[in-house]
Amino acid sequence: MLETLGLDRTTESVYRAMLRYPQDGPGGLGARLDLTEDTVRSAQKVLAALNLVNMSYEHPDRLRAVSPDLGLEALLARQSAELAAHQQRIEESRAAAARLISEYAGLQPGTPDSGVEQVVGIDAIRERLAQLQRDIRKEVMSFSPDGAQTAENLKAARPLNQQLLQRGVRMRTIYLDSVRNSPPTVAHADWLTEMGGLVRTVPLLPTRMLIADRSLAILPIDSEDTSAGAVILTGQGTLNALCALFDTTWEVAQPLGTVRRRDANGLTGQESTALRLLAQGHTDEAIAKRLGVSHRTARRIATELMERLGARSRFEAGVRAVQHGWLSKEP
Repeated sequence: MLETLGLDRTTESVYRAMLRYPQDGPGGLGARLDLTEDTVRSAQKVLAALNLVNMSYEHPDRLRAVSPDLGLEALLARQSAELAAHQQRIEESRAAAARLISEYAGLQPGTPDSGVEQVVGIDAIRERLAQLQRDIRKEVMSFSPDGAQTAENLKAARPLNQQLLQRGVRMRTIYLDSVRNSPPTVAHADWLTEMGGLVRTVPLLPTRMLIADRSLAILPIDSEDTSAGAVILTGQGTLNALCALFDTTWEVAQPLGTVRRRDANGLTGQESTALRLLAQGHTDEAIAKRLGVSHRTARRIATELMERLGARSRFEAGVRAVQHGWLSKEP
């Protein structure tokens, strides 16, 4: 029953016996369990490594079992932290894969048969986007990681979006959670929804991206400077990977307009992501950029999280978050 916590059947049976018969030594436990004394001692070494047994104060030569409500809870917290770290590595790998695809594509010469086309300059990018949106027939999926948009930019995007929606094109857009605090962006999302579009938000996005009819994708050459140029990818293998990235992100995103869910610790997705970045040592400026919020807002979120954790430093906040299992939620 406890194998997922690192206890095999023999070790678990020894732990249970030590809880039930605290006066027994390895020989007595072995007799009760029909195990050799060496087997019992080996199991106790495993239990000691998991902090489920320690030396008795009353009998220094004897091991005593730690109460399950303390020992197992600590194991669960440790496992939750490891799971959170593993999930974070997966998220970072997805983001790195998306950036690598974009960067690698930007190095290619862009021959007609390469599945890569380079577009340089804002005017050329906008013109190419207009051509692409004119040719879309079924579906458009996009990441918009730039945070809140100005009312002017959103108004300029409406005609092309309206044309697509009126043609019956399915439009799905993923923004950052931070746009929920931007009235112009929320109003634009409401307009898209009324027109038949679908809008969701997540705490973090890897890069700006638009996928048309699952057969073409456009990404910036440099995710830090989207005006530097763009690459248009049509290779089937690349498209399959990017579509899978979008679909996976869409599944965990929340519809804009709904109340943001909080986990058992009272954290929103944005707060949980900020906490992970905080624990990794990112500055307020870096956190603000990743979340699409102002430097002041990032500092406020970090300060509030540290206060809730009772931490005096960022390092201490990370330690306390792991101890409390605050990093164990799904991204």
